[in-house]
Amino acid sequence: MANNKSKKKTPFSIYWIYAVIAVAIIGFQLFMSTGANTTVKSEDTFIELAKEGFVEEVFLVNRVRIDFSLTSEGKDFVRNSEKEKYKQMKSALDKGTQFGGKQAFSVKILDAGTFTTEVKEMNKVLTSLDKDTVQVLPKEEVNYLSNIIGFLLPIVILIAIWMFVMRRMSGGAGGGGAGSQIFNIGKSKAKVYENGKTTNTTFNDVAGLEGAKEEIEEIVEFLKNSKKYTELGAKIPKGALLVGPPGTGKTLLAKAVAGEAQVPFFSLSGSDFVEMFVGVGASRVRDLFKQAKEKAPSIIFIDEIDAIGRARGKNNGFGSNDERENTLNQLLTEMDGFGTNSGVIILAATNRADVLDNALTRAGRFDRQIYVDMPDINERKGIFEVHLKPIKLAENMDIDFLSRQTPGFSGADIANLCNEAALIAARHNKKAVEKQDFLDAVDRIVGGLEKKNKIITPQEKKSIAFHEAGHATISWMLEHANPLVKVTIVPRGRSLGAAWYLPEERSITTTEQILDDMCSALGGRAAEEITFGKISTGALSDLEKVTKQAYAMVSIYGLNKKVGNISYYDSQGNNQFTKPYSDDTARIIDEEVSKLIESQYQRAKQILKDNEAQLILLAEKLLEKEVIFKEDLVSIFGKRQWDAPVVEETPKVEDAAVVEENTPIADSTDQNEKIDNGTNTESSSKMEKPLDDTNKEV
Repeated sequence: MANNKSKKKTPFSIYWIYAVIAVAIIGFQLFMSTGANTTVKSEDTFIELAKEGFVEEVFLVNRVRIDFSLTSEGKDFVRNSEKEKYKQMKSALDKGTQFGGKQAFSVKILDAGTFTTEVKEMNKVLTSLDKDTVQVLPKEEVNYLSNIIGFLLPIVILIAIWMFVMRRMSGGAGGGGAGSQIFNIGKSKAKVYENGKTTNTTFNDVAGLEGAKEEIEEIVEFLKNSKKYTELGAKIPKGALLVGPPGTGKTLLAKAVAGEAQVPFFSLSGSDFVEMFVGVGASRVRDLFKQAKEKAPSIIFIDEIDAIGRARGKNNGFGSNDERENTLNQLLTEMDGFGTNSGVIILAATNRADVLDNALTRAGRFDRQIYVDMPDINERKGIFEVHLKPIKLAENMDIDFLSRQTPGFSGADIANLCNEAALIAARHNKKAVEKQDFLDAVDRIVGGLEKKNKIITPQEKKSIAFHEAGHATISWMLEHANPLVKVTIVPRGRSLGAAWYLPEERSITTTEQILDDMCSALGGRAAEEITFGKISTGALSDLEKVTKQAYAMVSIYGLNKKVGNISYYDSQGNNQFTKPYSDDTARIIDEEVSKLIESQYQRAKQILKDNEAQLILLAEKLLEKEVIFKEDLVSIFGKRQWDAPVVEETPKVEDAAVVEENTPIADSTDQNEKIDNGTNTESSSKMEKPLDDTNKEV
């Protein structure tokens, strides 16, 4: 009995009735058109019978068909005939098929005029032989059913196509019975988790977000045990906005809420409100809150809310009163309008909080803004512990080691790293994932896929080696430069060579630290100029990086004496098309940036000249081994006096020479050289901590 109840019954659909009616109509039509008379194969058969006087009651029906009956003599003749052409008529006579009380036969004619002429000629012959002539009477038949079907069929086809299109645009078969999607286009498309249905994700699956998780847990606890708070006069927050970079776990937190909350949970994306029809977005917002209020207490989660929550009125004249703004207006009204909205909590997530409308983020709508930042070293350890559970690890795997080697990695990056390490181990037919697999996974994710067969000329390879050796030398000789881990000239991804560093995790950065970082980035080009007397395009991303850093120092962080303690940074993005300073100030900023970069370039050249012998030795060793580690630098330069106690380290890409086919060649003598930029900008952003909470990378 339990098994029978668990089986889903096929729902009865009215379309089955429509199908049966259609089949019945078609069958009746076929019967009426073909089952009335027995069809004779050709006109000649009819003419032959008519000449013998065997036919009677001849009718020319609609000028396309001849209906006739046989006389008694004609029936005897057909029954006794052995000719093949009378076989079908003989069979019909034996079966006794009748229509209208008489045996009827039909023959199709190709042309009524030609047939009439043949009958007239035949009648002349019969008259001359003193026989009865054949009288052909005209007859009109009207098939009302065929006419009705012919009229309605195109209309039915058009309606069916329209229903199909509307059904597809309104989201398929979900949310109502078949055919109801046309009328449900304004209904909410949220997934509802209730009656024991969960996402199978709990707060135990969320690691590294202790502050954010604590606030989210409090919201869930309020719904479970509201009396604890209301006795003190507290009110439940109306909404919480999760803000943070991509991959930090905002949606994961919401999934955990859906798995933990014992109240209905409505989940949807901001794009689910967007539709090509006017008013659909606002209608879906109304329907969503209507359902949530009916099932209160409940939680609504809107992922990527910036799809509908962008600030209004910024593009007047370009559809400022468009459908998206109407949807936002309805959302604002539902969250904190004239009507009551008790018992409904709204969670939302976005990585673009700077573009949200101020009316949406104010207290009373989103009372809490929970910032979900990149995890620190302790939080990364917790994230590793979660993602390493399903992976078969080698014995004595040091999770602390893995967390130290992944600064700047988000939770999604760590999950990808663990999976990539397992794939690498499986590729090498290992029984467990080892430490080296994680190191290779870091190289694969940050640096790209290794290209062992890439064609590089000896001169290019030498240039790349000195470029990377220049970076390594400068970083080794400067106090605030990031500690080097590994240098390679093996191509990876778009990189022809790379230097791996282990950036220090810091919340703020001093002027000296930025200057040392800039000097280290310019070490590659400086080494090329000192060694070869010419430079290449291999420092493109190095220059891009130091230019951003220099402009940030001068115009954002107020670290330049001439410009002063002034910041022109616009955190709200209101000055996208205008500069908040005069042309004279812009000229001063440009001059100071140029001086700053040039001074660090000259500084890098001087350091390399002072250590030219070690630079050459390092480059030669790099050409020989292709990959060198920190120990090789210690043997050449000696131990860095600023180094902390030795810990195990793994590579993080800081600089790489990148191939870019369309990059102009810097030196006309090296027309075949296609070395592009040094540090890959995207990779660098994974490893360096922003200087402050504005997330502006410098």
